[in-house]
Amino acid sequence: MQHTFTKRVASYVEAELSSAREARSAGNAKQEFSHLERAHVLGQESTYWHVRVHVLMLAWAIRNGSTREALGQLFRIVGAATKTAFGLVPQGNTGGANVSPFKTMPINHDLATLIQKAKSGI
Repeated sequence: MQHTFTKRVASYVEAELSSAREARSAGNAKQEFSHLERAHVLGQESTYWHVRVHVLMLAWAIRNGSTREALGQLFRIVGAATKTAFGLVPQGNTGGANVSPFKTMPINHDLATLIQKAKSGI
């Protein structure tokens, strides 16, 4: 199921990552991180996407000089790499260091719809 979900959610995560790159090119760091957070919510049940988005968040933190975010992302990368396959992810968590890595959060309706599509194969 995980491998299938990873493939099915890929286009949705990649769309958010593309939007993040566009925001970065436009010099809008806040909007870039917002798209990374959306990518995180979409892909957090896939070890591949979960780790990849946290690595991109770490790169964002380094580029933007945020030591707090960088340290938070290092912790989250280890957690994503070791816990995701066991289903130990707090649903809806946006993945930034501004929220507890253990906090479950509500999922925006548009993202919840995409996640459900990826899970059901629609």
